[in-house]
Amino acid sequence: MEPTTRNHEAPETPSYSSADIGALAHLYRGELYRSKIWRMRLDTTTNWAVVTTGIVFSVVYAQPEASAAPLAIVGLVLLVFLLFEARRYRFFDIWRVRVRVMEAHFMTPLLLGRGMQVDNGWHQALADDYTGVYFHLSFWEALGRRLRRNYGYIFAIQGASYYGKVLVHPTGADDLATVIERAAFGPIPGELALAAGFVFYLGLLAIALLTRRHQKAVGRGHRPRGEDRIVRYAETELY
Repeated sequence: MEPTTRNHEAPETPSYSSADIGALAHLYRGELYRSKIWRMRLDTTTNWAVVTTGIVFSVVYAQPEASAAPLAIVGLVLLVFLLFEARRYRFFDIWRVRVRVMEAHFMTPLLLGRGMQVDNGWHQALADDYTGVYFHLSFWEALGRRLRRNYGYIFAIQGASYYGKVLVHPTGADDLATVIERAAFGPIPGELALAAGFVFYLGLLAIALLTRRHQKAVGRGHRPRGEDRIVRYAETELY
């Protein structure tokens, strides 16, 4: 008995009229607007973090006898802002991916005079994204991206200000006992406060480094192999 073979018919190449191309152009404008709105929401959260940190700096360093405790507490506030922004970034990434797909595979061929091209299946990937909306990256990856792009600098300044307060403000600490005494606040001893701060920043560093392996590219797309190459082409850490 001879083995049977299954015939795989090539999918038909869709044809788009001028009206269809115009509709896709309007769709691109709509997705670009959505992406802009969510990007503004990201900026708003970052602005909150910067303003809150600046207010705490002005309070702590304004008076020599002021405690360093507010600088430690604001780190927790920044962490909450970071969690909010990671969630917003996941939504922003939905619209961003769609915009990047249309820019790379719809607008670019038109600008080069090649006309409408669908040979690589970008239209099918985009239609699938509209049919079943899903996040393109996990919460932890979004958290790591925002930490590397924005909040890492804010946390670094906040941490340097905290340890600078206990070390040199209002005068330089002469010994370790003075540093521990300045770091203590309320019922929490100075040794525990300093150790907790070290663990906190070490955890942030671990998140930033461990989630970096999921990063597809920085500033430009690449062309991986496989059926998901169209969507992955748009998954770049541009913002």
